[in-house]
Amino acid sequence: MSPAQKVAPGLLLSCALAAVAIQSEPVIANVVASLTGAERNIPAIVIALLFGIAFHSFAHHDVFEPGIDFSVKTLLRCAIALLGLRVALGDIIALGWITPLLVLAAMGSTLLVGITLAKILGKHRETGMLAGMAVAVCGASATLATSTVVPNYPGKRADIAFAVVSANVVSTLAMILYPIVASAFGLNHYDAGVLMGATIHDMAQVVGAGYAVSEDAGNTAVVVKLFRVFMLFPMVLIVGLWLRASTNEGRKAKIPVPGFAIVFIFLSLINSVLPATGSVGDTYAMIKPALDTLSAWGLIVAIAALGLHTSIRSLFTIGWRHLAVFTGATVWIFVFVLIGLIVSSTE
Repeated sequence: MSPAQKVAPGLLLSCALAAVAIQSEPVIANVVASLTGAERNIPAIVIALLFGIAFHSFAHHDVFEPGIDFSVKTLLRCAIALLGLRVALGDIIALGWITPLLVLAAMGSTLLVGITLAKILGKHRETGMLAGMAVAVCGASATLATSTVVPNYPGKRADIAFAVVSANVVSTLAMILYPIVASAFGLNHYDAGVLMGATIHDMAQVVGAGYAVSEDAGNTAVVVKLFRVFMLFPMVLIVGLWLRASTNEGRKAKIPVPGFAIVFIFLSLINSVLPATGSVGDTYAMIKPALDTLSAWGLIVAIAALGLHTSIRSLFTIGWRHLAVFTGATVWIFVFVLIGLIVSSTE
């Protein structure tokens, strides 16, 4: 069989689950709304993960393995690289230097807190890395990207799945609570936007929380969040290099292919410098939505494949310690940024 023929079954199965998840998203939202009386959108990426887990036994076959591996590794990296199209460096530069410095300090310290909590609670250091990166950077995307440099260990797939689901649940709670907290502390609209963008894990919830405060807060929240997305690859590379240098396991840690990060940076630059009008700008405006859609599809297919790799039994082994690591990192980044904003506003 050719490589394409070997990959096809598992890839098609992952694509099918992703398609069903996307189509199911509004249906599930309507069902939840009718049962609870409140709007609660469960993202397609979480639905795809759960569908994949449900079909784990069916997919646990040699014929599906190559395609599932291709989706989790190669397709995932391509999809995350395309996220560079969402970043405009001019918007980030407009933040000045104080806000990015605060966000960078929060991100770095949150990763360290995740690792430290995992060690204190007797879990794998890599568990703390996956949770810390999900909280510090951008939820599911950061978890999946970090998984490419973290060496295999018992329970790794279950840890990834747990981090993805936790990021969504916590982000939804944050979308509701953080605007209330920002108001209680008297933050102005800019600082409130920074707080949302710097501490909420998933972009959709960042948008919801930011614009719940005001349009100015929403715009600031999106830019700050995109800055965190822009820092995804430097953070992943740091984690990979750290693993390689600091442990015996480090030799097994694979740093992402340089092209993986280079494409992300290159696309960010293109998105920043291309003119908004003219033939080049018009052409880019036409193809960018398609590339954004391709990136979103790639992430959902990859997470569906991850679910196919994850057994329900492995999820049952996850206890309160995993939740404590994730929650602790989430509380840390929120308190860190909130104090930073309060201190800077009084100077």
